[in-house]
Amino acid sequence: MSKLKNIIKQLSPKDFSSIYDSLMESNAEKSAYLLKFLREKQLSDTKIMEELDVNSNAYYTLRSRLNQKIEEYLLQQMESPRTTLLKKVATINEIVFTKKKAIAIATLRKLEKELLDYDLSNELTIVYKTLKKLHIHTPDHFNYSQLYNRHVAYMLALDKTEDLLAEYFKKYGYYFLTNDETEKLGLVLLKKEVENVANLYQSHRLYIYLKIVEIFHRLYVEQDKSTDGEESIEDIFDKVQTIFDSYYLDSIYYHLKLVFEFLKLEYYNNHNVHRKAEKYFEEVNEQTSTLLTNYNLYTFAPKFLLSKLDKHLKTNTENQLYEESKAIFEDFEVDKNNLPQYIIYVTYRSVSCYYSDKYDEAARWINNMLNELSLKRLPYSQLEIKLFLGLQYCLMKDYDLFNQLINSIQRQVRLLGKQNCQHILIFTKILKTSLNDTKKSKAIKIQGYINKLKKANTPHFSPLKYIKLDEDFIARLS
Repeated sequence: MSKLKNIIKQLSPKDFSSIYDSLMESNAEKSAYLLKFLREKQLSDTKIMEELDVNSNAYYTLRSRLNQKIEEYLLQQMESPRTTLLKKVATINEIVFTKKKAIAIATLRKLEKELLDYDLSNELTIVYKTLKKLHIHTPDHFNYSQLYNRHVAYMLALDKTEDLLAEYFKKYGYYFLTNDETEKLGLVLLKKEVENVANLYQSHRLYIYLKIVEIFHRLYVEQDKSTDGEESIEDIFDKVQTIFDSYYLDSIYYHLKLVFEFLKLEYYNNHNVHRKAEKYFEEVNEQTSTLLTNYNLYTFAPKFLLSKLDKHLKTNTENQLYEESKAIFEDFEVDKNNLPQYIIYVTYRSVSCYYSDKYDEAARWINNMLNELSLKRLPYSQLEIKLFLGLQYCLMKDYDLFNQLINSIQRQVRLLGKQNCQHILIFTKILKTSLNDTKKSKAIKIQGYINKLKKANTPHFSPLKYIKLDEDFIARLS
């Protein structure tokens, strides 16, 4: 919320009036009033909700939509000079055919300078290609030929780096779910390839892309490894911010700020710097749906949902997850082709249901996913998900569905090897104890199994990691 307030207070009077008028004209009066309250009045969230006559869910949705509206407006203002520039590039042929050669060359050279300021490599190749042809009878032909070739190569390097970035985070999703060493090796090789391409050019854009991969890799893939002379992550954040400030009209950088806010959140969470982590949590949380929908090519966006679960569990506010989820995901459509994201999204929704005692709904989320997807590629994650489903059946006291599912889990355990599924077997015993033992002995037996479970290693993804094995858990099962 602090980010939204700061943005609104920093709007110029003209921008504020334009946004306010636009909201009123589009019949979004409550969003307009919220904009006014946040700018002109020092009111608490509770007081604003009373003034607007909305509940907490509607208020969260209003804030999110207002934030999106403001960003769209600011982006439109930012892109106007860039758009003008791109229109000039589109008229190059007209300039060549209608203007005198000296005027055409002067225009193109001015355009070259402006494009270099924006680092628009694709458009620069068009300019250099034209300048090369216009200088075919002069020594400058060679110079522009070299510039053209260099920028074609640079453009291809940028394209390749963006492809590698997307491939890296696609692969990381499967590594996160499986903790497989082969997937990890693939990530190491992809990171190395990004480094090799980025090191070919002195480019701030390639630097940004490289550091996205490098920071994430250092946080979650090779945490214990560091190289002499490697930049500290905080130094990288400072340098990236300097680049963003220098190229503030660059639309890609404008959007990538969210990626770095997410990376800062993860970095400060990992180092237990809670005050700074809280700041970035609020900034990313405002744009949860946007992060999950539009940023999977530039980071592993679903990780934020798990960080969000961790935060609520640590602050004992997990009972707020369910209502908050309805507001966050009101207009969200998960990409079911993105398997890791879909699994983590369903985990988040079903865990939220569990902490609100909505076991039937939690089971429905899991069942729908299992019916829509094939998880044969992820046998251990499939087991964990089924076991979480078994917990819901157990709490619903649905003996038939529970027994069918447990039989399926036990068959899968035999195929994978009991030595690889110790925690699965222990958790299964907890659920069977809950349904079968006498009430008097349940709590003691379950606590004994929990003590064993806490010693078991679960290297791969498991929804059960987000279930508190505390007195409340024992009480639910007893």
